[in-house]
Amino acid sequence: MARPARPVRLSPPAWLTAGLRPAPTPIPWAAVVRASVALSAPLAVGLAAGQPAYGALVSMGALSGVIGDTADAYRMRIFNIAVPQLFGALGVTLGTLVYGDGWLAVAVLTLVALVSGMISSIGAVASVSGLLLLLNCVVGAGLPMPDPWWMAPLLLGVGGLFVLLLTLLGWPVRRAAPERAAVAATYRALAELYEATGTTTYDERRQAVTASLNQSYDLVLARRTRQHGRAPHLVRLLSQLNVLVPLLEAAPAAHLRARLVGPLSPAIPAAVRDLADAVEEGRTGTPVLDLPTPERPAEKAVDHALRHAAAVVHQADPDLPPRSATRGDPHVDDRLGRPAALRVRVRRAARDVMLSEASWRYGLRLALCIGLAQALVSLIAVPRSYWVALTVTFVMKPDFGSVFSRAVLRAFGTAAGLVLAALVLAEVPRGWWDVPVMMVLAALIPAFSAKGYAFQTAAITPVILLLSDTLNQQGFDLVLPRLYDSLIGCAIALVAGYLLWPESWHTRIGDRLADAVADTASYVRTAFAPGHPRHRATERHRARRKLYRDLSTVRSEFQRALTEPPPTGPLAAAWWPLVVAVERIVDATTAARVRVAHGAPAPDPSEVAAVERELRELSEGLRSSETLVEVRTELPGDENGVLAPLRQEVRAARAIAGPDLR
Repeated sequence: MARPARPVRLSPPAWLTAGLRPAPTPIPWAAVVRASVALSAPLAVGLAAGQPAYGALVSMGALSGVIGDTADAYRMRIFNIAVPQLFGALGVTLGTLVYGDGWLAVAVLTLVALVSGMISSIGAVASVSGLLLLLNCVVGAGLPMPDPWWMAPLLLGVGGLFVLLLTLLGWPVRRAAPERAAVAATYRALAELYEATGTTTYDERRQAVTASLNQSYDLVLARRTRQHGRAPHLVRLLSQLNVLVPLLEAAPAAHLRARLVGPLSPAIPAAVRDLADAVEEGRTGTPVLDLPTPERPAEKAVDHALRHAAAVVHQADPDLPPRSATRGDPHVDDRLGRPAALRVRVRRAARDVMLSEASWRYGLRLALCIGLAQALVSLIAVPRSYWVALTVTFVMKPDFGSVFSRAVLRAFGTAAGLVLAALVLAEVPRGWWDVPVMMVLAALIPAFSAKGYAFQTAAITPVILLLSDTLNQQGFDLVLPRLYDSLIGCAIALVAGYLLWPESWHTRIGDRLADAVADTASYVRTAFAPGHPRHRATERHRARRKLYRDLSTVRSEFQRALTEPPPTGPLAAAWWPLVVAVERIVDATTAARVRVAHGAPAPDPSEVAAVERELRELSEGLRSSETLVEVRTELPGDENGVLAPLRQEVRAARAIAGPDLR
């Protein structure tokens, strides 16, 4: 009997359309107003002064500042906006000096692209700095800039500083508001986690807590702890954040208890929410807790952690170790996570960049693509073709997502943006009408950027075209050449930045997951290793925090890989359950450790060693093959012991990794 024919699939695959769905994020209204003022005011001043080109350059600098303003804390905004502006000024200076010099421009832009790509791997600020270095170099090499040579970097810098000034207007009245709000949000996320114990939404809530905790630590620790003497509010916030960690560690034990016995008392998440309100309002005094009497080890752990957190949250002057405790060695990061001295971090970053295979690989890929784009411009007359290299710069940006999906989304976004730009350039006369039009278009950038890369591209495209037209006065004739340039740039990025590099389409996510599994095995050993209780607790806290951060990164890598075409996308989808399983193993390990700390019998060392061995075998299997060999799922031990739930999660992970599901 013939098999029935499969229905023809008319809709495009999910990995292709994922980026075209707007993300369900709120519109940042403050950023919308700030962008509208920052980009339109310079145009108005330039028109009033009879120098519209100068106003357009200041607005271009403001556009760079708007793109880089991604932090919450005010002091981080200074770094996120001011530092990249210095690199942007250097970039436009280099580009201006080689404008119209043909192959010299190719060589300079290729070298700048190599440096830009390599420094982008350091961190968020370095990534934006590398972007502006290359972006402004491309613009300087492709557009005629006013004389003398220093005028363009000066005007672009003024635009970036204008955005910074607008950003810092609220600092005097909201000095610590972003950090305080972030810590309070983490407490509220933890309250939702405790409400979800015993339910199927627990894993999702735990991921939300991890992300919120990472963000809070990033904000609070952005200022070095040597400033504690001058910033008591920061001392208090850091203390409130640190005491949240035991509550988070007790959550897996509470989740296991809720699955076996029943839901927790509503008084527990209510008490955590009250702590969140106290953090946000700055309340002090004697806390009042109405909690049920704990009986089981998990309940004792939650009760102890909650009462300790309440005492610290309501304490007016938290007692933290003085600077002298860790002053002796600037290379040591203290137990609160204080970063080492700036010079030490700079040396570390420089060493990591120069010795990192990944940074060299990305730098070479970006340099190849930019070199090809600029060489194409030098060999074939393409009007104002800086847009080709500009497109390559945005598409190849490493932390925007998959190169393949970015190229596709860039094409769609540019086409949508050009439709809007065509309407503006065709119907709106140049001059003072540019100011209200820019107010509207600039406001769309932060609003659309929150929705996804394609939407951000659609918002930025008409803004850049309008500013370019102010410099070149080409009007509607800009539209079609920019579409062709964008398609050429996307094609270069796809071929030279994606297809020519096997690692792009032969995924490395297995290696990243293998590293996480190996770290999980080490965490299992650390959790039950003998030693001084206080020292072991500090080591466990560090290991768990690092592991959760790494797992969050792995999850982001997998979510990015899901947007890749086959074979990467389908393979990431097949391995996704294993990512979740590893997270559950970490939770089960933490729950077992908490139960032991509050009265449960300690496991036999041989049981711990068996679990660690299974995880290391799983790690090696992931590293050596995309299709694992037959795995053992037998993991004997005391089925009534504290490690029973952990062994169950390990068995589930080994079963997921088996060949039957490949």
